[in-house]
Amino acid sequence: MRVAGWLDDTRISYDTVAVSYAAMLRDALAGEPFQRGILALFAELVRAQGNGAVADIGCGPGRLTGYLHSIGLDAFGVDLSPAMIDIARQDHPGLRFEVGTMTDLDLADNSLTGLLAWFSLIHVPDDEVPAVLAEFFRVLRPGGALLVGFHAGEGSRLKTEGYGGHPMKVYVHRRSPARIADWLSAAGFKVEAEMEHHPAPDIRGGFVFASR
Repeated sequence: MRVAGWLDDTRISYDTVAVSYAAMLRDALAGEPFQRGILALFAELVRAQGNGAVADIGCGPGRLTGYLHSIGLDAFGVDLSPAMIDIARQDHPGLRFEVGTMTDLDLADNSLTGLLAWFSLIHVPDDEVPAVLAEFFRVLRPGGALLVGFHAGEGSRLKTEGYGGHPMKVYVHRRSPARIADWLSAAGFKVEAEMEHHPAPDIRGGFVFASR
């Protein structure tokens, strides 16, 4: 679906909820063994390519950037929301965080060994996804590892509030792992694994591993 003004809406929404979002999710990974395992596999794939810079695109308050750093990766974060980046810098003062957009990354060609897009493609409209994946392909070096996490399923909904009841205006797009894999293949990536996680009966998380 085509969504006009989605970048501005996403930026404003996450600026609005940044403090409550960070408070709610800061320690969430401690209770998510499957997610930690998925991130550990991603780290192994980066190490297999000789290590190097890893970008957490759509990093929010930096919780996964910090986790990747704690397990030995040279990770930094990029997010559309300046408020999220402010919190990330406060929570992880030794790490690098930048305001930026995945539609036009301020990163050199072939400069990354790994790229994580953890539930950050969920607000990108269908017609914009190929351009975003082209950016991911551009900044990853040959052999570089990509992990995409997302809400699995079908359909889109408009999210008008969240994270403590604050107002938001973002579409949440659910996709199947097969659909994400098809987009990645079309962008030139080698798809290596498609996974679904079912943490609750009505919740499905999708994960696709790929390489440049």
